[in-house]
Amino acid sequence: MFSYRHAFHAGNHADVLKHMALLATLQHLTQKQAGLTVVDTHAGAGLYRLDGDYAGKSGEAMDGVLKLFSQLRPAGLNSTSKTSQTYAQSTHLATNGVAKQAGTPHDLAPALLAYMDLIAHFNPGGQLKVYPGSPFVIQHLLRMEARDRLKLFELHPTDSKTLAANIAQLQAGRQVAVARLDGFEGLKALLPPPNRRALVLIDPSYELKTDYGKVSACIQDSLKRFSTGTYAIWYPVIPRPEAHDLPRRLKTLATQAKKPWLHATLAIGADPAQGMDERPGLRASGFFLINPPHTLKAALAAALPQVLQALGRGAGKGYTLDAGG
Repeated sequence: MFSYRHAFHAGNHADVLKHMALLATLQHLTQKQAGLTVVDTHAGAGLYRLDGDYAGKSGEAMDGVLKLFSQLRPAGLNSTSKTSQTYAQSTHLATNGVAKQAGTPHDLAPALLAYMDLIAHFNPGGQLKVYPGSPFVIQHLLRMEARDRLKLFELHPTDSKTLAANIAQLQAGRQVAVARLDGFEGLKALLPPPNRRALVLIDPSYELKTDYGKVSACIQDSLKRFSTGTYAIWYPVIPRPEAHDLPRRLKTLATQAKKPWLHATLAIGADPAQGMDERPGLRASGFFLINPPHTLKAALAAALPQVLQALGRGAGKGYTLDAGG
């Protein structure tokens, strides 16, 4: 049950999709003055070393965030927390990939710029050594004055302990709470939130086939408890019936609740250098939102082609973006 460790996968192409979309969602939700409650049902360890044993062994970040930065990173990108200003001022893009066509930093989509800005913030030395997981992506945008709150659930004994230690370094006080509990069950007690505004991220490992059914049941129950919340679900696109059925079930639940939805997928395609006997690894993932920000579809429509051009590597590469409701 506890064999999955996200440290092996940190910064891969699935994280790029998930965290870019999550960041764009949070940027919209935090524009309102009212406080926001954010729940991460499967938080992981929170922070990951890209130069550590786990990420180094899998090498997945090489086809994800590391490749993205090597393709699109302006020469002047540095340690400031306002890195997007550096992008806007710099005219020195890499001479390959998307950057060739972009010409200037202004041509990169705002959602992509914001994502790369955040990653750079966690790597003040200029080299990408640290990758922020969802808890740190979320906390980075929370507002003390609005009394935003973040609740993190993680059941894995080692990752839960590491998460608590990482969060303690933030000295965020009551803004962030960590619990070693099953996030599917822990979420129930938090809905509806006192401030009546919530974003819920559901991102289990899907190590067990039963996780897909638990996601559907969780969304169905959550919509009954708090129908106006924003629910974001990440899932792997793999040759398993449960994985293909999940977005269809989520669309059905959103339609039955008469709520809008948005569905994005990103596939980087096959690795041309990979041998026939090698395991292909994860090539695609999806991100499904119920009650998404009305600005998100346009934001992803601008960013996904640029991400694909930077990360796409072979047959089967592509992206999709659909919305309804």
